[in-house]
Amino acid sequence: VQLQAFGGGLVQAGGSLRLSCAASGRTFSSYAWFRQGPGKEREFVAAISRTDSNTYVANSMKGRFTIARDNAKNTVYLQMNSLQPEDTAVYYCAASRAYLSKTGRYDHRLYHYWGKGTLVTVSS
Repeated sequence: VQLQAFGGGLVQAGGSLRLSCAASGRTFSSYAWFRQGPGKEREFVAAISRTDSNTYVANSMKGRFTIARDNAKNTVYLQMNSLQPEDTAVYYCAASRAYLSKTGRYDHRLYHYWGKGTLVTVSS
């Protein structure tokens, strides 16, 4: 079972990136992106389930970040627009076999599968 995240890189402020997270070995019920900036704690970014159309994005990123999935490809995406230097972080994709709802989807401890992370650097 593996989660592989890719798509990070260096971008100027105001730019966009799309991260991808490909799952192999099994399918999952819940997916999420978290990030950890320099000297900061891990932070929830966005979440989506495999079976419904609802998406959840952290308040500070709403309107700029979008999460989506392609079940046929077993892949989850994070589209990031209007990036700012404070978005600089290592972005991790995470997955759970359980359907996480309400507060669960925001809790990194409930995601048991993690990708290695991909670095996003936003220059000013």
